[in-house]
Amino acid sequence: MHQSDSLEGRVIVRLDGKVALDASLRLNRRIDIRGPLGYSRIEIRDGRVRVASDPGPRQLCVRQGWIPPGGAAICLPNRVSVENAAAGYDTLNY
Repeated sequence: MHQSDSLEGRVIVRLDGKVALDASLRLNRRIDIRGPLGYSRIEIRDGRVRVASDPGPRQLCVRQGWIPPGGAAICLPNRVSVENAAAGYDTLNY
């Protein structure tokens, strides 16, 4: 791994605690992750990440908005977690 790669912002999406996606925050995109309730839509835009939509009943992870560096959003009913791995945690479990 190059030093610039380690400094780049990353998003880590887990489904049932297993890494489903490890991607750069540099490219704007939407990613759909299928959990037991349906699809959670993850949005990466301008170096930021958020859960744009989720089938869970309370919408807590969606209402959290943009996830700060080192922060995470957990959509528990759908078993999806999203981590802004720019700094902070090196693992996340629920």
